Amino acid sequence: MREPTYYILAALQDEPAHGYAIMSRVAELSGDRVRLATGTLYQALDRLSKEALIEVVREEVVNGRARRHYALTPDGHSALQAEAARMAAAARVVLRPRAVGGAA
Repeated sequence: MREPTYYILAALQDEPAHGYAIMSRVAELSGDRVRLATGTLYQALDRLSKEALIEVVREEVVNGRARRHYALTPDGHSALQAEAARMAAAARVVLRPRAVGGAA
């Protein structure tokens, strides 16, 4: 899973959100390492919707424009959890205690 996808799913893990809120939450969660352009975000949201990892749970009109609120699906939650577990396992390979003066 690519980093932007991971953070988009993570941004939705606690509650549904609309596009701008997702962009802001992704930046916050990633420590500003991941900054999504509007076009990139909506392209990713469309793809994640087609993959059934997220779904539109509410739509409202604000200033004459549709605002969709997205939420994780059960499959999206499972995918996010699996990716977090994969990354944690990969981190343990590097962060494990090392023997001092051990052979390489």
